[in-house]
Amino acid sequence: MKIGVLTTQPFPDQSLEEVLEYLSDMGVECVELSCGGFLGSTHMDPEKALEDKSERRRISNLLKEYDMEISAISAHGNPIHPQEEKAETYDNDLRTAIELASKLDVGVVNGFSGCPGASEDAKYPNWITFPWPGEHTEALEWQWEECIIPYWTDLSEFADEKDVDIGIEMHPNMSVYNPETMIKLREETNDRIGANFDPSHLYWQGIDVLEAIQELGERDAIKHFHAKDTRIYDHHRRLNGVLDAKPLSDIRNRAWNFRSVGYGHGESHWKDIISTLRLVGYDDVLSIEHEDLLASTQEGLEKAIDLLKRAAFREERKGEDHWL
Repeated sequence: MKIGVLTTQPFPDQSLEEVLEYLSDMGVECVELSCGGFLGSTHMDPEKALEDKSERRRISNLLKEYDMEISAISAHGNPIHPQEEKAETYDNDLRTAIELASKLDVGVVNGFSGCPGASEDAKYPNWITFPWPGEHTEALEWQWEECIIPYWTDLSEFADEKDVDIGIEMHPNMSVYNPETMIKLREETNDRIGANFDPSHLYWQGIDVLEAIQELGERDAIKHFHAKDTRIYDHHRRLNGVLDAKPLSDIRNRAWNFRSVGYGHGESHWKDIISTLRLVGYDDVLSIEHEDLLASTQEGLEKAIDLLKRAAFREERKGEDHWL
């Protein structure tokens, strides 16, 4: 396993070279670069890199200089947004990321499933989480049959042509938000579709992360992994539940908050996660996504790196079963 970092949130003002130098000194081996969507494209201009071979060579040389790899290219947007202009923008971001990944020999592009509106006339996305009144069930069926499956069937075929996998992050306000909807999308499209497994969005839903890893891992459906934690605050949860639309910055009053690795769930739990990942055959990158508002960027990131260094299996097992 290798330790990586999604670079956009912690390093909004630094150049790619500055980021690589800092992370290399910290013992990080991989970076995940955002190329559009909600996070933008801070450390790589996707259009320029796609069109200009010399720009791709510059990026490759920088990576080689700091002994780093790109674990994934990310384009987290809503390509099935009910507003056509927005949907086209996010779709273009994804397709550009897939083409660029193919040219840079990066195997995975991460993103969201997106979420459509409830009908053809909708203006805003509609995340449906309850079947009654019945019009909500009808709207959910329409979303899958008319928007989600057709779009992702086409995009997964495009990704297959480019020999690139797509890691869908199970996320609230998106149509794919848990293992069941993740598996449904994969079964309705092709095996290029899988999970960018981020446990932080599963904890507060009450999902057992270890069981979710096993469920998806048994289907070889984990394409990438985000190392990100969540802390649930029991007083607020008991009082108001976990569906919490208060701003993420309102950390004192929310039922749950994103935390650095180890500050929502302890080191023992993260060792269980890593062991379960290896158990189901995922032995790749643990990409840290830092969104802890209680820690400075540097300290929060470095504590996450430190914990993962202790917990991750860094070596392959080779012919070591002679004693069995």
